[in-house]
Amino acid sequence: MTSARAPFATDPDQSRGRLYPEEESVFRSCFQRDRDRIIHASAFRRLKHKTQVFIEHEGDYFRTRLTHSIEVAQVARTISGALNLNPELTEAVALAHDLGHTPFGHTGEDALNALMAPYGGFDHNAQALRIVTSLERHYAEWDGLNLTWETLEGIAKHNGPVIGTLPYALAEYDARHDLELHTHASAEAQVAALSDDIAYNNHDLHDGLRAELFSTDEIAELPVLIDCFGEVDRRYPGLNKYRRRHEALRRFFGILVEDVITVSRRNLAEFDPQNVEDVRHAGRMMVQFTPALWADLKVIREFLFHKMYRAPAVVIMRRKVTQVVNDLFPLYMGDPSLLPGQWRKDVAEAADEQALARIVADYISGMTDRFALQQHERLFD
Repeated sequence: MTSARAPFATDPDQSRGRLYPEEESVFRSCFQRDRDRIIHASAFRRLKHKTQVFIEHEGDYFRTRLTHSIEVAQVARTISGALNLNPELTEAVALAHDLGHTPFGHTGEDALNALMAPYGGFDHNAQALRIVTSLERHYAEWDGLNLTWETLEGIAKHNGPVIGTLPYALAEYDARHDLELHTHASAEAQVAALSDDIAYNNHDLHDGLRAELFSTDEIAELPVLIDCFGEVDRRYPGLNKYRRRHEALRRFFGILVEDVITVSRRNLAEFDPQNVEDVRHAGRMMVQFTPALWADLKVIREFLFHKMYRAPAVVIMRRKVTQVVNDLFPLYMGDPSLLPGQWRKDVAEAADEQALARIVADYISGMTDRFALQQHERLFD
């Protein structure tokens, strides 16, 4: 049974609209249309061959940005429903949150950010906004996807207010279309942010086990997980080791989701927002983990950092792919004619070196792992 929407849920009928006015659908809400446009975007399809930690060719079973985004959206819809929020807006933000990622995960982003330091840096959240407002060029009347203000707000600040020096892609769009970056985002966007945390905490443990970077016995001693394994062992003594760890991680996943729902319900009941604007101006996140679970997750993330993200095999590959980005960027800067034909108009209109650098960063950040490696081999080998 579906409950009525909470008063602080985002109402599609009260949306602030789109940058370019257009006739809305008679059978889909504006947020449903946003979600559908994101799913059909070229950048969303490319997530299939962009990875989280491991490089795309290293194994068929590791998560990619695409499977991660689907998992985040599934978690987000569950939490959104439990909190009586708008599930379509929540899902749209969840599906779009990783669109701006470079090839090779955070390693590629670190390399590109360093190369772009003289030109304003590179930030994947800001790049996601740039993709949906400019770089997707399929519609006759506008660049980008022309998403609603609420979805753009969620992409830009789902992790909280954006203050201080803005990433250039964010500053550029915000100057045209004020996203009120100094406030918190809607509760729906906050749910998408916490769902991202839940998904990667869970699947990085799965992927690390599959890659044999650590053992089941090691994670069975970690906070929260020790209780999950204990419960499985009590209920299913002698269970096959693969089923055992899956059952334990399934329980871990459920604990994270239930914790967010419990504490967020309490936060919302205590603060008692009467509308979505109250959530934006609350001065703190409404959707959170309990402090105790957040402290436990920090211990788990520290374990993953040392055992997985800085594992010798991963570090060696990080060096290799960093070199790929470090080679491609100056090559395209020095000879923009190497860019594909559809980028030539942008190059011709580039007013200065900074504008050219942004074009090159747009191109490289849009590459999949596979394509970046292929281009490097073609151009350098």
